[in-house]
Amino acid sequence: MSTTKLFFAGSGGQGILLMGQMITYAAMLEDKAATFLPSYGPEMRGGTANCTVIVSDAPVGCPLIYEADAVVVMNLPSLIKFEPMVKPGGLLLINTAIVNQPAKRSDIRVLEIPVNDIAMDLGNPKVGNMVMLGALVRATNVVSEDAIRQVMHKTFTGEKAKLNDANMQAFAYYKQYA
Repeated sequence: MSTTKLFFAGSGGQGILLMGQMITYAAMLEDKAATFLPSYGPEMRGGTANCTVIVSDAPVGCPLIYEADAVVVMNLPSLIKFEPMVKPGGLLLINTAIVNQPAKRSDIRVLEIPVNDIAMDLGNPKVGNMVMLGALVRATNVVSEDAIRQVMHKTFTGEKAKLNDANMQAFAYYKQYA
């Protein structure tokens, strides 16, 4: 049985919950069991946001986790608070465009990705979460890239459909960081 436990953390407005939702939906497209447990502060933007995602070949009994195979941190408070959650040998992905402090642990794999800088280079400051999502998918293989692309097309419809090209480009950028 294969189970992958993921944790995403940052500020509201950074697309934390969207990353978790997309992994969850992609897992379901691949006929895997998945849970998504969001947590966020009362603020619309700028408050705390995090979510837990579990993807498994078997039914998931509980969406709560105490350690994760991979943790994504998009800001410094999240690094400080959630770095200990990465299991030994696990993966920590850090948005180094905002986080100016390195990971303290030496028993984990760390990917440092300046997602905000990359998003600006791509011409759209809102696609940083898609850069990070691409890095996570490539590094963990928790779901396929194709499943994420399908989810993007189902998620970004109507007025948001115009974001698909930018999101796809940002998602593909990860190859340099995995």
